[in-house]
Amino acid sequence: MSLIAEPRWRSLIVETTTPLFTPEQCQLIINAGRSEPREDGQVGGGAKGVVDTKTRTSHISWIPFNKMPEMYQTIERVLKQTNGNHFGFDGIQLTEPAQYTEYPEGGFYDWHIDSDVNCANEPPVRKISMTCLLSHESEFEGGGLELMSEGKIARPKQGQAIFFASFIRHRVVPITKGIRKSLVLWAGGPPFK
Repeated sequence: MSLIAEPRWRSLIVETTTPLFTPEQCQLIINAGRSEPREDGQVGGGAKGVVDTKTRTSHISWIPFNKMPEMYQTIERVLKQTNGNHFGFDGIQLTEPAQYTEYPEGGFYDWHIDSDVNCANEPPVRKISMTCLLSHESEFEGGGLELMSEGKIARPKQGQAIFFASFIRHRVVPITKGIRKSLVLWAGGPPFK
C-alpha cells in the first residue's frame, strides 16, 4: 500500500517577506481604485451577488487590466514565483481584474471562501487569492485578515501581500478605527485534478 503525501515544500498560506509595492506605489493604486466606479461589496459573486451587511460591509471598485499594467506585471511575476515555490497549482493565470477595497470603521467581511464548491460555476477555477495592504498599518485599527480559524491573524505591513489557496476559509475582522485599504486579486486555472 502506498501513502499519498503532500510535498514538503507545499504551503497554502504565504506572506511576502518584502513589500510588493512602495508607499508611493500603494498611493497610486489607491488613486486608481478611487477613480473607478464605487459599489458596496457583495457576497455570492457574479450575477448572484447581493449586498448583505450582516456578512460584509466594504466599498469596492475594479481596476481594469489596461489601467495599471506595471502593477499587474509585478503581481503576476510574484504570483507565478509563489505558486512554483509553495502551491504547485496547474495553469495559474490572472483571470479577473483586481478589486480595490476599503473597509470603513465598522467594516468587515465574515468567514467565507473565494472559490465555489462547484467548479463548473467558475471556469477558470479560482485557485490562489491575494490580498495586499495598501494603507499604512498605523492608519487603522482592527481589520486583521484571519485565516482558517479564530486567532490565526495575518497583519501585513503596507505593500506586503498574502497569497493563499482560494478554498481556505478566511475573514476580515471589524475595523475599530480608520479605514483599511487593500488590493484583492484571484488567479485561476483549470479544475483541480
